[in-house]
Amino acid sequence: MHFHKRENSVIVAGHRGVCAEYPENTMLSYRKAIELGVDQLEIDLNLTKDGHIVLIHDCTVDRTTEKSGRVRDYTLEEIRKMDAGSSKDYAFRGEKIPLFEELLTFISGTDISLNVEIKDRTFETVKKAVEMLRAYHMQDRFVIACWDANIVQYAHEKYGVMTQGFPDAIFENFSGETRSHLYSVGIPMYMLTKKLCDEYKNCGIQPWAWCPDTEEEAERAIACGARLLTCNDPAPAMRVVKRLGLGNREP
Repeated sequence: MHFHKRENSVIVAGHRGVCAEYPENTMLSYRKAIELGVDQLEIDLNLTKDGHIVLIHDCTVDRTTEKSGRVRDYTLEEIRKMDAGSSKDYAFRGEKIPLFEELLTFISGTDISLNVEIKDRTFETVKKAVEMLRAYHMQDRFVIACWDANIVQYAHEKYGVMTQGFPDAIFENFSGETRSHLYSVGIPMYMLTKKLCDEYKNCGIQPWAWCPDTEEEAERAIACGARLLTCNDPAPAMRVVKRLGLGNREP
């Protein structure tokens, strides 16, 4: 169970799609990332009032829509009426907050993998997400990520899925046994060093980097030992990976 199709390859993931250019966590943003040729999408999950999983980063709708309030206080019907595009640019007005099923249906015929971040930090969302991912035959094509180590540990212990955590110093509720539940660790560029990458590799944990958005940053991340690059703008990293012959797909 791993994402690397080629030995020593480096995976490029689109952070919320291509959020540097398009409204984050919208189908438009995801489509553009896939058109660029990314290997993975990083996405964010929250639950509606009536128990549907929707793709939105914050636990409130304030920043990315014209409405305000908690995602959990709105029904799916109400969420779907919101404009998730205009906050990026008025040219994107009318983009919707997607249902998780929408994205899963869209990528079902591809080899795209998912980094599934649990934003509302509840066991309920983990359960629904894992069941849905398995229903869409994504068994070996996702990790469950969360800033709360308790959620990550639960996902691994309860469902045996691959999980992604964060460096100890910024990982909430981190404990001595947390690392034993991790497949990978997402390291922000400001913390990324070869020493830290080596430390995780020696524990059998893949070091992943976010967000190297220039060619220089991508080169540095790869030199440090990062095996996956999650980017707001994946294009520069993809150019570097191609130039170095580290692409994850067969040439």
